[in-house]
Amino acid sequence: MLKEMWSLRGRYKILHMTWFAFFLTFVVWFNFAPFATTIAKELGLTPEQKATLLICNLALTIPARIIVGMILDRFGPRITFSGLLFFALIPCLATAEAHNFSQLVISRLMMGIVGSGFVVGIRMVAEWFPPKEIGIAEGIYGGWGNFGAFGAEFALPAIAVSTAFLSTGHSNWRFAIALTGIICAVYGVIYLKSVKDTPPGKSYHRPKRSGAMEVTSARSFYAMLVMNFGLIFALGLLAWRMAQPKIHFLNTSQMYVIWAGLGALYLFQSYKAWQVNKEVITGKKHYSPNERYEFRQVALLEFTYVTNFGSELAAVSILPGFFEQTFHLDHVTASMIAASYPFMNLISRPSGGLISDRLGSRKWTMVLISVGIGVGYLLAHNIQAAWPLPLAVAVTMFSAYFAQAGCGATYGIVPLIKKEITGQISGNVGAYGNFGGVIYLTIFSLTNPATLFTTMGIAALICASLCAFFLKEPKGSFADHYIEEEEEAVGALEADRIMR
Repeated sequence: MLKEMWSLRGRYKILHMTWFAFFLTFVVWFNFAPFATTIAKELGLTPEQKATLLICNLALTIPARIIVGMILDRFGPRITFSGLLFFALIPCLATAEAHNFSQLVISRLMMGIVGSGFVVGIRMVAEWFPPKEIGIAEGIYGGWGNFGAFGAEFALPAIAVSTAFLSTGHSNWRFAIALTGIICAVYGVIYLKSVKDTPPGKSYHRPKRSGAMEVTSARSFYAMLVMNFGLIFALGLLAWRMAQPKIHFLNTSQMYVIWAGLGALYLFQSYKAWQVNKEVITGKKHYSPNERYEFRQVALLEFTYVTNFGSELAAVSILPGFFEQTFHLDHVTASMIAASYPFMNLISRPSGGLISDRLGSRKWTMVLISVGIGVGYLLAHNIQAAWPLPLAVAVTMFSAYFAQAGCGATYGIVPLIKKEITGQISGNVGAYGNFGGVIYLTIFSLTNPATLFTTMGIAALICASLCAFFLKEPKGSFADHYIEEEEEAVGALEADRIMR
């Protein structure tokens, strides 16, 4: 596959066009972090407000990934991804025109919706590649797309400085951020006209019911309710953070109103889930062995994504300021050094998927990589000003490799759980990555980088233990076709035999 993918034809064309769409959504999603210090100085933001904006950037991605996953399964990745790319222009222009903290909060909350684009490409790639190649294909998609965070960290400060003449000699961060939105919208048109949801002759499998994820047992239904509550909790935590005295965005009464709204949202979400799955819950419907899946496996993948992608989100958000303050560097230099973390996505995430394909066990790949994540962050805990800068960068890149390889390994499993609801499973797993980012950044805002690195390291080691004991190898992990496609082909042959 690695030789064939440069042909830029067929499924490889779809892969390249899709990872680039994801790349652009990450550029705009992370277009604030390189300018966080500059914007804070220009608009007079407190350190607490600056930290809160980093959390806001992640917040709405949590519900957005779930909602977009449902839209994706219903309408297909072509329309869904194009729509998100068009939408990206709105929060980019809103950020570029912001002149106070409140305006920035609103624009960054909207930007979080763009961060849901990742789940769309997961389904698109899964439609075009067989299970035996899904790890490397999803790894290339995720890794090269995540490289957009590097593009933002590395290129946007240079664009802002080079266009300073347009803003009376100051760093023109407003132009740089607006430009990313315009590019996204243009590519949205190109993507809409250039791709298809499935290869020729292959049907697009949609869930039988919409509104919530289908489960195949009553136990899975209750497990799903518990995991859904975790996402609501993360949003409630954000509301609490924004009501703190040093933030000055919400008062206590407004926080309680938001909590009440989140509670109502959870009840509504639970009701919709009951509607979709009531026949299973009451025992009136039973799935055949080939149709069943364990939601516990989804929950474990959600936790792995907390420890790998959630930690990546937190690290990418704090590293520019961390290097700037720890080693007393100028803003542009610190941003470029911090960009070494997302830069690793070019090789680390695809390698995680490739190892998952080649090792012969997606489960044990996940366990070993999770251990590496834990060790990497526990090493990063010790970084301080007395360290040689190259050593600090090396430890950062070590952590980056395992965290991003873990993302590739996770999404080497996700499409194999249940094909027709891949969008919803991807959305839930992806949302927990953002859940992790919100939790980690909240811890950072209340403590310091050392505590954050320690927390992320311990969480990863706990995750490795749980995966070792409870994660199962998906059925058909290395087959030439998905189980659903094999059943469809058998059905077609049987129908043809009957007709004859």
